[in-house]
Amino acid sequence: MAADESAPAAVVTAADVARLAGVTRAAVSNWRRRYPDFPRPAAGTATSPLFPLAEVQQWLDQQGKGRESSGEVDLWHELRAQYGDDLLTALGAVGAQLLGTAAEQPLTEPVAAAVNALATQRGAQALYADLVERCIASTTRSGGEPMTTLALGRIVEAFAGPVGEAGGTTDDTIGTVYDPACGIGTLLLTAAPGAHRYGQELTPATAAISEFRARLVGAAATVACGDALRKDSFPDLRADLVVCEPPVGVADWGRDDLLLDPRWELGVPPRSESELAWVQHCYAHTAPGGRALVVLPASVAYRKAGRRIRAELVRRRLLTSVVALPPGLMSTHSLPVHLWILRRPVEGDPDPTHIRMINLSTADPGGIGTKDGAPTPEQVADVPPIDILDDDVDLSPSRYVTPHHGDYPVEYAALRDRIQSLAQDLLGLLPVLPAGPGRIEAAPMGLGDLVRGGLVDLDGTVPTSRTDQLDTDYLRGFLRSAANTRRSTTASGTFRLNASGAQLPQMDIGRQREYGEAFRRLAAFEELLREAAAVGVQASALAHDGLTKGALLPPATSTSSGKSESQEAQEK
Repeated sequence: MAADESAPAAVVTAADVARLAGVTRAAVSNWRRRYPDFPRPAAGTATSPLFPLAEVQQWLDQQGKGRESSGEVDLWHELRAQYGDDLLTALGAVGAQLLGTAAEQPLTEPVAAAVNALATQRGAQALYADLVERCIASTTRSGGEPMTTLALGRIVEAFAGPVGEAGGTTDDTIGTVYDPACGIGTLLLTAAPGAHRYGQELTPATAAISEFRARLVGAAATVACGDALRKDSFPDLRADLVVCEPPVGVADWGRDDLLLDPRWELGVPPRSESELAWVQHCYAHTAPGGRALVVLPASVAYRKAGRRIRAELVRRRLLTSVVALPPGLMSTHSLPVHLWILRRPVEGDPDPTHIRMINLSTADPGGIGTKDGAPTPEQVADVPPIDILDDDVDLSPSRYVTPHHGDYPVEYAALRDRIQSLAQDLLGLLPVLPAGPGRIEAAPMGLGDLVRGGLVDLDGTVPTSRTDQLDTDYLRGFLRSAANTRRSTTASGTFRLNASGAQLPQMDIGRQREYGEAFRRLAAFEELLREAAAVGVQASALAHDGLTKGALLPPATSTSSGKSESQEAQEK
């Protein structure tokens, strides 16, 4: 497939490299640390670098780690070359091509021909599903809205049926599905085969992708464009199943204009609790006997401002379950999230006796939703509402589900081994830095001048070089200097990059790359250090729990008899 010669050179993410080589992303991270000749990032950020595709393929071939590139991989890279980081527009153009409709930014002729050939070979549905998966996996969509991951979609689908004794509908009785913030349609298309699906999405391009996906799988779907809170496109809809991963932390969600809105059955949401506005919107669209599943940040379960609405949810027996999910399921962050499950009662239903709390926060994300990944009894607690209705009304499952450890010594030994391995990796990443002269003798250049000259792209606080004469890691590293940090920190302690005042020293590209390599290793060191801190907290908690329960003993101290104090105590 011939690429457009005027298009920029194709670049790939670490996830793309893993796909090319048939390995995990962890293996790619390991290659970057172990092999000095691994291709350097050409763009992206320190945590989401972009690598030149040609150099990656050459390196994989030299190392014997590459494998034949499939047509889908080639097509994906051609799309990246044509559309850059605007992958949603690329997906929309492919969907339009497959369905024979017009696109605002159509594919080039060679790419369109490749799409048609692959659709004939694999089927339009399978091809589009593969491209959607690649788009979700990509971490380089600068400024793009979050997308629901396929793993999260699978988990929501698994909980869309009955959960234990909570009751609810089954797929066979679901006639309508509704997602008021449907994005590219991942949750909208889960479960309930044969149901009619209704979705609303703020961005027209994203709404179009939802509709393309539904049409390609033969699902009946109606997708509207707009803000579901401010302008509800389906005010009379009452769905059997409502699913939603709402926008997070939106301060201006329309509260002042919606104070008297009938959707607020549980109370007017505070300005800082936009997520609770979405929860009530979803519940308002739930039919009697139907269920609403809403993915929320873990903090919504305990924030003080939302206490009154949480109390009403519990008091009226509308909340049936809260599921704490592990980190790594979101496209834009690695924080844990909760899944709230609500049910609108049918007249005459008895009041539920409990709320089911399920703590899967330490489970393998890949196993949740599968037959082997069902919650164990140790991960579940049925909590009477009266036990929740205290001063905090904390809905966090971890507060009610007692952690269970099958074998303290084995688990603790494994954590210690992991910490030892992380310590070695950390030491390997932290560069040996010889003493310098105390100051850099180089003329300063302003970041603002580089941006105005078209040499640097500035997306918020993340600058990226647009020229091969300016190393991105060198640029970002010097912008973190103490002087630049002071210029960019407000009196309240908020950091906003001061492009007009930030400066960095002028150096030739060779010297820049030396500094850039050091800064890149430091960024990797910081990332691994965060992981080590999390493992350390886990090990410390397990040690405290094991010691206080008698499952672990303190370190042995030799006595005059040659036996440890713990051994002598046991003999007595």
